[in-house]
Amino acid sequence: MESNTKENLKVQKMNIDERMSKIGKKIAIGSGKGGVGKSVVTSLIASYFAKQGKTVGILDLDITGPSIPMMFGIDEKPIGNNSGIIPVSSNSGIKIMSMSLFLPNNEDAIIWRGLRISGAVSQFLADVAWGDLDYLLFDLPPGTSDVQLTLMQNIKLDGFVVVTSPQILAATIVKKAVSMAEELNVKVLGAIENMAYMSCPDCGKEFDIFGKGGNDKLGLTIINRIPIDPKISKLCDEGKIEDYQIEFKDIYQRIENI
Repeated sequence: MESNTKENLKVQKMNIDERMSKIGKKIAIGSGKGGVGKSVVTSLIASYFAKQGKTVGILDLDITGPSIPMMFGIDEKPIGNNSGIIPVSSNSGIKIMSMSLFLPNNEDAIIWRGLRISGAVSQFLADVAWGDLDYLLFDLPPGTSDVQLTLMQNIKLDGFVVVTSPQILAATIVKKAVSMAEELNVKVLGAIENMAYMSCPDCGKEFDIFGKGGNDKLGLTIINRIPIDPKISKLCDEGKIEDYQIEFKDIYQRIENI
């Protein structure tokens, strides 16, 4: 039994290495904190990169709370063949894989312990047939536990983008994710501050709805700032996040230059 388990794990690791060898750059996006908009940021980065002519995939690793497919308006079920599990493509060609695509009902709960969640992450890494991609983005759940550890120990990430919001409280928790990445020798590329401000539609003045000071606590370079914009929420609800226009040249160049 032990011999079979070791052999299965060896084969799985070989499959993971083979899949990842076809990916140009592998970028994790996380924060350690829930509610800061990691999936929104992942979706916006992927959409911006696709608009630059890059081939992009998103692996939604929020196993128990996946939201990526809904933001892209995807409810198609993945199919499998001799190559593996085939990701579902968005309107702009972004390849997407998520646990929610396997559920009979998107509102069904996934009630799993950590070991099973880790197993699902490993299986996604080993079995999803991404093909050749310029970028594969990993949308991480909150925390610094099973999913993050399984990902970072199974593949060599090219970088980790931190998502935060302006509050000092949020930055305090987000800093734990930074510490985790550094401890596992993953390069932290910087932070994207979500819900950074609100612009008055009449006068254009910016208001710091959630205050300031979080960045000082975090101690990272803020690569891009995303405003509080009702259009983002609307497009996410409609499954049209790819239609949102945002200037992400700084994060694009930072990842391109790794």
